[in-house]
Amino acid sequence: MVSAGLLLGLSLTACTGVPAEPPANDTAPSSSATPEPSATPAPDPTLSPDGTAAENLVYFNFLAAAVTKANPAAGGRAYIDALVAGGFDRAAIEVTFDRTQADLAADSIQFAVRIAGECLIGQIGPASDGFHSVVAPILSTGLCLVGSTRQID
Repeated sequence: MVSAGLLLGLSLTACTGVPAEPPANDTAPSSSATPEPSATPAPDPTLSPDGTAAENLVYFNFLAAAVTKANPAAGGRAYIDALVAGGFDRAAIEVTFDRTQADLAADSIQFAVRIAGECLIGQIGPASDGFHSVVAPILSTGLCLVGSTRQID
């Protein structure tokens, strides 16, 4: 009973105490404060011709994003042109068809670059929910994409 009364007394004392006043702000804003340096934008990624596929994935994505931003409905040719203009070897690039055999727009297109013994593969289209990319091993065929691909001119 004593401990219950002591606990009740302590809790009531805590409730009836005078609230502490917030500390006064002794510091006034100074006009001579040094401004924080602004963040310098990161440089655009670049091709690393002697790098691995994983090391070039950011650049691959950068190029694909630029195409998508310029034209969300871009076809495979636009991605191939961007990759070639970006320094990737045209002979190492593959792309699927923009249209099906029934002459319908493809649900998605895939494009790939063989680099350093691996593949950079990108996919975009309405069925792929945006752009996706991956580094994958080269297939036993020596190619990156399965199935029919179109001639790159």
